[in-house]
Order: sequence, then structure tokens, then C-alpha cells
Amino acid sequence: MKVLITGASGFIGGFLVEEALRRGYDVWAGIRAGSSRERLQDARIRFIDLKYNDPNMLKKQLMQFAAESGRWDFVIHNAGVTKTTRPGDFSRINAGYTAALVEALADNCKPEKFLLMSSLGAYGPGDEHSLAPLTSESPQRPDSLYGKSKLEAEKILAQQSAFPYVIIHPTGVYGPWDQDYFAEINSINLGFDFAAGMSDQHISFIYVKDLARAVFMALESDAASGKRYFVSDGQQYTDAQFASIIKDILGKKRLLRIRVPLPLLHLACVGSELVGKLQGKAMTLNSDKFHILKARNWLCDASPLFRDLNFRPEYSLRQGLEEAIQWYRAKGWL
Repeated sequence: MKVLITGASGFIGGFLVEEALRRGYDVWAGIRAGSSRERLQDARIRFIDLKYNDPNMLKKQLMQFAAESGRWDFVIHNAGVTKTTRPGDFSRINAGYTAALVEALADNCKPEKFLLMSSLGAYGPGDEHSLAPLTSESPQRPDSLYGKSKLEAEKILAQQSAFPYVIIHPTGVYGPWDQDYFAEINSINLGFDFAAGMSDQHISFIYVKDLARAVFMALESDAASGKRYFVSDGQQYTDAQFASIIKDILGKKRLLRIRVPLPLLHLACVGSELVGKLQGKAMTLNSDKFHILKARNWLCDASPLFRDLNFRPEYSLRQGLEEAIQWYRAKGWL
């Protein structure tokens, strides 16, 4: 069985490659020529630099691949951007590259199934009064450019009929190699926790290794075709609980928790974005990310995943954070 994993050099992509190899797949890692291969050292991995920016070239690539190696059984489209210095890149890359890949596959190299790695952001936050979890039937009302670009990619995929597909909506993904949640872990290690807003944020999480397992369970199940799944560990947390677990694992006796008012946080995000533009660097804090930080309800209902695929997470939030923090320490990040 052959699988193509795009965005293979990234945080989630690297774990998707590991899971594919563990399951015995022939793995093609879709990465750009200049991307790091630090996490892709296994001799079994084959590489392909897909030319998304040139649809005609992309079609020729896939036509040649199909002639030489046959089609991929599965394609996991994980490539995309979560932050950028140019707002137009969200739609151009997250949606435009999806469109180019889907069309090229349909014309030249139809897979048995295509999985799109979308995001909770494609729905937008849940109701902040009832705190009801989002479900797959909830209206999709993304309020960030990132979320809108992911929804655009989903619509492109749903409009084609060349091959079956499944859409995955991960919630907060954490684990080794992640830099976003690491920023909070590092801050807590220094004795400070900066929380967005004056009230609790209600959130859900999934450890990256459990996410990789869920992805392949969805690919390998006929019952998942044409469906979309939220992926979480099935539990609900607040930002304060998340910080408290990290504090305990790090062995910190004291922690100064600072709640940052949303107007002040907005100014910080805009300022960080301006600095990033001057440096030509995409910043974690930016005006688009503010839409995510200000929302109070990022809960989702993962029960269909549990029911349809018999998925059960192997890691609780504490177990996942313990393993991640151990990794950060071993790598000298902490």
C-alpha cells in the first residue's frame, strides 16, 4: 500500500510519516526542495517535490509518477500555512494548492481515498453562552482568514467526484516538535502564565501521536468515506486546567497567572505582526491568530470518531504533556 503525505516535514506531517511507516506503508513524503529533512531520516521514505504553483507541471509530475509507480492508494493532504506575513497566502496555499492537487490527481493518478487535514478553525468558535461543543452538523462560520481558507479547501474537495475523501478537523494538537504550545510551556517553566481574556477559555486537545492514529483509521475504514470528523481526546478543559497540569509536570511550586484583557492582547498581536513584517518572519502572535485567542469556546464533539472507527486515545492530556515535556528537556528546548 502506497501513501503520499504532503507537508511531511512539519510538526504533524512528521508524525504522520512515522505512523505510516509503523503500519508498513510505502511512504512518499511531499516536501519542498529546501525543507528540512531532520525528521525524515528513515531510508524507506521516498520524496517528491510537488509543483503546486504550476498546475500543468503538477499534472505532468503525477502522470509520470503513475506511469512509473502506479497510483497512491491513499493521499493525506497535510500541507498548508497557519501563519504568514501575507494574508493572501492563506487562500492561495491552503485552498489553491488543494485545488491544484485534487485536479491533478483526478486527471492522472486517482487514489483510493483522499484525506484532507482541515481544522477546527474551519467551523469557527462555538457558542460562548451555552458552551455547547461543535458538531459536524454545526454551521461553519470561520472568523479567521486561516479558518476561511480551510473551509474553502473543504468545499473544493467536496465538489469533486473522482475519488472518495474524508475530512479531519483536529482540535488543539500538541506534542514533541510543536512550537506554539511550547511557548506556553516555556513561559510556565519561567514562572509565568499569560492567559488570553479575563474569563476561562474552554478548549479540547489531542496528542499528535493519537491524531496520526486517527488519520490512518479514517483512511482504512470504508465507513469514513465522505464524512468529516472532529479529533480530540474526548475530554473538555479550561485554559487554567491546561496550565495547572503543565505546572505540576514541571514541578513548579509557584506560578504567576496573568490574564491579559482582550483589547491589550489585540494590540500585542498587531504589534507582533508588524515586527514580523519588518523582519520578513511569520509570528505566532498576529492579527489573524487573535480571532482564535479571543474565542471562549473551542470545544468539539469527537463521539462520531469514537463510534464509527472505535477510536480511543492512548494518551490523556497529562500523559501527552509529560511525554512532550520530557522530549523538550531532552532536546534542550527547556
